[in-house]
Amino acid sequence: MEEKQFSCQELTDYYLKRIDSFKELNSFITVTADTALAQAEKIDEKISRRSKLELLEGMPMAVKDIIMAKAVKTTAGSKILADYLAPYDAAVVSKLKERGAVILGKNNCDEFAMGSSNETSAFGPVKNPWDKQRVSGGSSGGSAAAVAADLCVAALGTDTGGSIRQPAAFCGLVGLKPTYGRVSRYGLMSMTSSLDQAGPIAKCVEDAAILLNVIAGPDENDFTSSTYEAEDYLSDLNSDIKGRTIGVPKEYFTSGMDAEVEKSIKEAIKKFEELGAVVKEVSLPHTVYSLAVYYIIMPAEVSSNLARYDGVRYGFKSQLAKNLFEVYAKSRSEGLGAEVKRRIMMGAYVLSAGYQDAYYKQAKKVQKLIQQEYQKIFSQVEVLLTPTAPTAAFKIGDKFDDPLTMYLSDIYTVSANIAGLCGLSVPGGFSKEGLPIGLQLLGAPFEEKKILQFAYNYQEATDWHLKHPNF
Repeated sequence: MEEKQFSCQELTDYYLKRIDSFKELNSFITVTADTALAQAEKIDEKISRRSKLELLEGMPMAVKDIIMAKAVKTTAGSKILADYLAPYDAAVVSKLKERGAVILGKNNCDEFAMGSSNETSAFGPVKNPWDKQRVSGGSSGGSAAAVAADLCVAALGTDTGGSIRQPAAFCGLVGLKPTYGRVSRYGLMSMTSSLDQAGPIAKCVEDAAILLNVIAGPDENDFTSSTYEAEDYLSDLNSDIKGRTIGVPKEYFTSGMDAEVEKSIKEAIKKFEELGAVVKEVSLPHTVYSLAVYYIIMPAEVSSNLARYDGVRYGFKSQLAKNLFEVYAKSRSEGLGAEVKRRIMMGAYVLSAGYQDAYYKQAKKVQKLIQQEYQKIFSQVEVLLTPTAPTAAFKIGDKFDDPLTMYLSDIYTVSANIAGLCGLSVPGGFSKEGLPIGLQLLGAPFEEKKILQFAYNYQEATDWHLKHPNF
């Protein structure tokens, strides 16, 4: 744009036309074409005046529909908020706009971010651009599919138990979950307040680092936001990893892992060794309980956070209700999907009298043990290398009616959220069917720079990130 080979309006129009052409992917719930083109026009005027451009000036981006954008429909993928207009911008959206990004619209997602396949959305499942019969991953599957299909330059998602990293893996992208508190949660519709974290989904490590530079940092509107100052994640990205240590947790190589995923991870280990990294086998015995801990703590907070959707204050209200109790009961029954109801009930159960001590309090104790275990390991190695998901993308409908099997899709990602770590998925190979396989790097709290450096070195030594679906 600065060289005037094309205008910002032309670039924005290009992406809007692609979004319209590939509606079948169902990756967007709302497209803000008019405001995006108006914003692009202002940027073109700025360029014509030779004004200084911001870091993301004119870059067409999209945002997961659980992140608020002022005066834009923000549904969280739920019928109960199908017509809700956000009254303000989330902190991350404000930061994107301040740095010049053009927001194309809101991406489809699992309802209230509850899902591992993007099949629980009230607006229908998102299809994977690599194979439209397969899921895009969840819950940020709409964001991942949009980036993979080149419907936007990059997108923001949220990650509570792997919801950025797993869809990034399924769609052959880079997905970064920052440390809890590294990025403001102000304006995120809460699923699990102690675990939710916004982060970027991009085509390469450099783009993820650029976006983290934009959205990271303290926020006075979010009391869970860390006051620890953010670093420049783009600088020293190409630092040599020769002699630096990588840990490979033996517990992550379980019987449920697909053979092709295991093969790709072992090949990645060899590649890191060729780059001069020192790879060590480590043990994290308590992490096998991460999934169980997650599915106690998460629904407990869900049951509390979603109590506000009652048909009275805002959102969907049942027309069949005849009294106040029925307003509550019928509005929630009609407005919320099966998976959301399931997690609300699970949460209410583990917090109920007689069961809170047996389940919730025990889970919090094990969470502490997991955190301590990771702390000890990160005194021995710089980063951990694991699969992102046990399989490549599975077919739409294959696991939808079996919640327990679906929950296992998060088996390698949830521990990062439980322990408050940073994590990143980077393309690590392909299955025989041509489906992307993700490689995960985990770092100690606030060590995003390290995992980005290791990921960049791996990326530059391979070509997985250069492969794209035929769109």
